[in-house]
Amino acid sequence: MAEIDSPAGLHSSVPNLVRGDDGKVYLSWIELDAAANPTLRFSVWQGGGWSRARTIAAGEDWFVNWADFPSMAVLADGTLAAHWLAKSGPDTYAYDVNIVISRDGGESWSDPIVPHRDGVQTEHGFVSMVPLTPQRLGLFWLDGREMAGEGHAAGGDMALRFTTLDADGTLGLEQVVDSRVCECCQTDAVRTMAGDVILVYRDRSPLEVRDIGIARLSGGEISDPEILHADNWRIKGCPVNGPAIDAGGTTVAVAWFTQSSLSSTHVRLAISRDGGRSFGDPIPIDEGHPLGRVAVLVLPDHSVLVAWLESAEEGAEIRIRIVRPDGAIEQSFAAAPTRRSRASGFPQLALVGDQVLLAWTDASDGSRVRTARINIP
Repeated sequence: MAEIDSPAGLHSSVPNLVRGDDGKVYLSWIELDAAANPTLRFSVWQGGGWSRARTIAAGEDWFVNWADFPSMAVLADGTLAAHWLAKSGPDTYAYDVNIVISRDGGESWSDPIVPHRDGVQTEHGFVSMVPLTPQRLGLFWLDGREMAGEGHAAGGDMALRFTTLDADGTLGLEQVVDSRVCECCQTDAVRTMAGDVILVYRDRSPLEVRDIGIARLSGGEISDPEILHADNWRIKGCPVNGPAIDAGGTTVAVAWFTQSSLSSTHVRLAISRDGGRSFGDPIPIDEGHPLGRVAVLVLPDHSVLVAWLESAEEGAEIRIRIVRPDGAIEQSFAAAPTRRSRASGFPQLALVGDQVLLAWTDASDGSRVRTARINIP
């Protein structure tokens, strides 16, 4: 692994990596300005390094959270989209999703668009943005409108909702994907080679079993959710540890964190070789003491790379393991030291050529986003 000069400055955190259909990789992150206000910035990978950092938006009323981080998306026509969370009321967890669009490569951005139209001052977040067509995005988010608010079922459940956003800013119809989900685990979604979208998230059963849910968007219709694998992890609180998904060709891979007993935690990987219609049995990935916070990447040869946080003698480390197409499981290796604290966040992966880019938050001395390049044997 070779560390790369990061475009992010001091007091930066929560990186996100996304790759467009044209192969360009975008890095986004939050950085505090001189007045300690959050600023959403981004940079583009240019072959040998990162471009100059540019600002997407800044604000004083943002909701900044180590687990519910901003992201970008890239449409095939070159349109860029970015999202962050902004406070909507005085309560700690009253915030809205804000999305902006750029039609000129990030030189200018639209006014913020709020995809949910309930008007309730409550939680809206953990967004996944995925291109559907060259000029349309699919948006998934966790929505707490049924949990609080006048005229709503106070004490109700967190739901997973979906809508579309066109490049011209037009929003589509809101739909409920799952009416009861884990309250604060990340969602993730990917478009397959066939054009379908596969969504993964953490479900929440009436018995407080919080296994990984999966749903498919195909032909404009969302399938009924299913459980990817019956881990039967029963936990009364949210573990704040969502799944990750990626696709390449007919290979789709899902990585997730789970627990099988009070003392046995796991990082697992399930691979589909038929475009996500069926998945094989879970593959054990961790080294015995995982913290989770997974990322996953399908490589050009259909190998699957998984990154996660593992406890170490001194703090923690970001580890990498590769599973080959023939099922061979490579030895894992430490990619970077990190801390166990929440401030270390979630590692991010992106494919560029025959190399992998890694981004993470270094919380060891202040906070700073770091990046590295990993050569894959």
